[in-house]
Amino acid sequence: VQLQASGGGLVQTGGSLRLSCAAFGRTFSSDAMGWFRQAPGKEREFVTTIRWSGDITYYTDSVKGRFTISRDDAKRTVYLQMNSLKPDDTAVYYCAASNLFSRLRSAYDYWGQGTQVTVSS
Repeated sequence: VQLQASGGGLVQTGGSLRLSCAAFGRTFSSDAMGWFRQAPGKEREFVTTIRWSGDITYYTDSVKGRFTISRDDAKRTVYLQMNSLKPDDTAVYYCAASNLFSRLRSAYDYWGQGTQVTVSS
């Protein structure tokens, strides 16, 4: 089972990035997929998750209205569109897979390697 995240980079405040997470070697369509992030010196925190069916999503309050999670089961890929980025969004972003639809980090069994997002002020 492998999750490969990509799409991070350096962007100015107010800019946009789209992260991708490709899944290999696992049934993807039945998993909930989530994005978490970890800033330097902080705990890894929940950002968003999407149900296996794609019809329900949750977002942490700080990204609501700015970030959008989506999935393409045919491509076995989940996306995180990030708009109106702020310096506080700077972190390593991780995608994760779970057979539970949850905001809890402990519910996720499979993790990608992380991709760095840096937002300059």
